Amino acid sequence: MADAKTVLEQTFSEAGLEWESPSDGTYVVKLPGTRKLSTTVSLVVGKHSLSVNAFVVRRPDENHEAVHRWLLERNTRLYGLGYALDQLGDVYLVGRLPLAAVTPDEVDRLLGTVLENADGSFNTLLEMGFASAIRKEYAWRTARGESTRNLEAFARLTGDQPDGGGDGEGRGPGGSAGS
Repeated sequence: MADAKTVLEQTFSEAGLEWESPSDGTYVVKLPGTRKLSTTVSLVVGKHSLSVNAFVVRRPDENHEAVHRWLLERNTRLYGLGYALDQLGDVYLVGRLPLAAVTPDEVDRLLGTVLENADGSFNTLLEMGFASAIRKEYAWRTARGESTRNLEAFARLTGDQPDGGGDGEGRGPGGSAGS
C-alpha cells in the first residue's frame, strides 16, 4: 500500500497536476480540460486495489436511452475504466486496479483514459442529453444580447452556424449542464 501511495504522489507531482490527499490513501486530482473546464478524479488506495472514480456529467435531462446506449458502447473500448451511473443517474468513470499494477505508466494511462473519456466526450454527452437546455440557454442569451461564445460548440443545435459550418470538434469550455 505504501508503494502505491508513493507511486501516485510522484506521478501526480511529475505530471504537474493539482492534487491533494484529504486522508491517508485517498487522493483527489484535478485534470485540466479543453471541453470541460476540469475533471476531478478520486483515487483510493485500498488493501488490495486502487479504485478510480471521476465525475463526467450530471444525469441527462432527456434522451436517456440513447445516452446510456452510447455509454455502454464506449465501455467496450475503454482501458481499465467503465462508464457507470450513480443512484441519481449522474455519469461517472470508474475502475479498479490491483495494487501490484500501480506503476507510473499505469497511473498515467488511467488518468489519460479519464481525461479522454470525460473531457473528450463531454460535448457529445451534452448534445445528446441536454439539447433542449442548450437551445433554451442560447435563446435566453441572444434575447438579452449576451455572449453565446461558450455555446459555439453547439452551433448545430442552436442554428448559429458561422460561415463554413464550424469545425465539428466541439471545442467549447463546457456549460452549466454538467461542468
